[in-house]
Amino acid sequence: MHVLLPNPLLSYTGGARDVDAEGTSLTTLLWDLDQRYPGIRFRMINEQDKIRPHIKLFVNGVQARGLEMPLRPRDEVMIVAALSGG
Repeated sequence: MHVLLPNPLLSYTGGARDVDAEGTSLTTLLWDLDQRYPGIRFRMINEQDKIRPHIKLFVNGVQARGLEMPLRPRDEVMIVAALSGG
């Protein structure tokens, strides 16, 4: 499935903004991404397996509220990192 990444995660993918990954849910998709790009999952998911506050995950344009959201092979997942600071 097609995954779009924000700028803060491009260092994990060698600069690739669009990558492919597999999974039947966001949980398994993020583990697959971490296998392909070690360390990337921790930037999005905390120690309690929750989406970090500055990260938003969208599946086919709909924001995911949790990692259990099911996925289909032709879905598009977009990961958005919120800006912070003052």
